[in-house]
Amino acid sequence: MDRLIYLSMSGAKATMQRQDTLANNLANVSTVGFRAELAAFRAVPVEGSGASTRVYALESTPGYDASPGQVAATGRSLDVAMSGGSWLAVQGLDGTEAYTRAGALDVNAEGALITVSGLTVLGDGGPIQVPPDTQVSIAADGTVSATAANGRSTSIGKLKLVTPEVPLTRGTDGLFRGADGDLSADPAARVQDGALEGSNVSAVATMVQMISAARQFEAQMKSLSTAEADDKAATQLLSVS
Repeated sequence: MDRLIYLSMSGAKATMQRQDTLANNLANVSTVGFRAELAAFRAVPVEGSGASTRVYALESTPGYDASPGQVAATGRSLDVAMSGGSWLAVQGLDGTEAYTRAGALDVNAEGALITVSGLTVLGDGGPIQVPPDTQVSIAADGTVSATAANGRSTSIGKLKLVTPEVPLTRGTDGLFRGADGDLSADPAARVQDGALEGSNVSAVATMVQMISAARQFEAQMKSLSTAEADDKAATQLLSVS
C-alpha cells in the first residue's frame, strides 16, 4: 500500500509539472525566436532509514529544443534572423551578456540599438550607437551601417554573433547564457536581414502531449483512490476480527 501511494503521489506531482512546461511552450508558440523547453522524468530516492525502496518521480527540464523555427520575411530593415546555430548577444537586465534568437531590433530615443523588448544589442566592441537622422541596414555578416540623407553610408558596428559548441543555459528571464561565461564572437556567423525566426514550438504536438499528460494524471489519481479504498477495506476487516 505504501509503495502504491508513493508511486501515484510522486507521479501525479511530476505530471503536473510537465503540464506547466507544456503550457509555457504553448503560450510561446507565437513568440519570435522562442526555443521549446524539453521535459523529462528522473527518479530521486527518498532519504531516511527503511526507505531504500522508495523513490520520487520528479519532472526536470534538461534543456531546450535547438531545432530552428520557421523564418518569415518582414521587409523591415531592423529585423534579422540568425542562420544555423548562431545567437545574437544582448545585455540582460542584470547587466550580464546573454543570447537570444529574437532578432526584432529597434533604435531608442538615445540612439542605441536595442531589441523590441528594450534590451541593449551588443556589438563586437560593445553597444551600438546609431547616428540621428540615418537609415540603418544590416549586412549578412552582422555589419550595421547607417545611411545619411545625402546617401553616404557609414559602418557603425557589427552585431556580436556567437555559435555555441555546447548547449546554452536558459535563465529565468528567458535569455540564454554560456555555461562557462561569455562566448567569443563567431566571424563565420550569418544573419538574414528583413526576416524573423518564429518559435520552434509545434502547437499540434504540444496539445497532444498535454492531453496525454492529463490522462496520465487521471490514472495516477485513480490509483490514489484505489489505495484509499483498499486501506478502508483492510481497516474494516481488522476491526471485525
